[in-house]
Amino acid sequence: MDDQQLTRRARGLAAAIEPVAGQVYFSPECHANYEALGFGPSPGDFNGVAGPEMESYFCSRGSVMGQVPGSVIAAAFGVFNHAMVERIVERGWAKTDAPTICQARDDGAVAQLRRVLGDRPDGVDEARTLLERANADLEPYGKPLYAGLAALVRFDDPLADCWRLADRLREYRGDAHTAAWTSVELDACQIGVLSELYWGLPARSYSRTRMWSDEQYDAAEAALEARGLLTDHQLTDDGRAFREEIEVVTDRGCRPIVEALGDDVDALTSILGRWGASVRDARGYPASGPHDLADAAT
Repeated sequence: MDDQQLTRRARGLAAAIEPVAGQVYFSPECHANYEALGFGPSPGDFNGVAGPEMESYFCSRGSVMGQVPGSVIAAAFGVFNHAMVERIVERGWAKTDAPTICQARDDGAVAQLRRVLGDRPDGVDEARTLLERANADLEPYGKPLYAGLAALVRFDDPLADCWRLADRLREYRGDAHTAAWTSVELDACQIGVLSELYWGLPARSYSRTRMWSDEQYDAAEAALEARGLLTDHQLTDDGRAFREEIEVVTDRGCRPIVEALGDDVDALTSILGRWGASVRDARGYPASGPHDLADAAT
């Protein structure tokens, strides 16, 4: 399989997985579960979608690795201001423990999928079989979030199990992406600046959710300009090619997934794509966003 075919399949699958797995961060059921543990509510309604509250976001997503400190969560997530993450996680762990919030995360994610899709949506058995195949031979080396999820128990229920397996693949790609950008001497603020421009978003917009200060942005942009990747808050041609190559390397990191599925990757992409469209229609995940990786290919 050449890079062009690998990219098409890997990014198409990633885009289909994203709203199905990533809806956990916007699920009203999850927010209610976290509030019951003492966390704050969703901070606001974004075009009908309930955004994540930061303490519960970091602790719930990080809980798949166990009761780890904020420094470990910041390292695994990669793209956030680590000093801010460490303080947020310290406050979060004062409210609950990892097993408890991990269970709340599972319950809320599955509950939203059931509410939107029903107990047995069309294609659920086929999707489960294909997701099992995609996960079967994946190795955990260098992939902390994937490894944490892979250590959690599977579900007997087909829909819940599809969510678990899709969440694993989402984090597998995320871990591969972190390896790709850290290997080319970028820091976390720099990759945020490059990524939002690569996605066609305004400078210092989406990456604000990663909690960077103006001083940190200034330093990141100066470093990127010195490398010829940025000028006047815009990617240069070299910068765009550089950022695209990071995504291509990420695609290559997902080769085991794509090769395990073979020609069936399109069938899985189609099923998850339908489910994801329903989740978005129900305001369980943003209508569009930077994680629509299939549209990011250049």
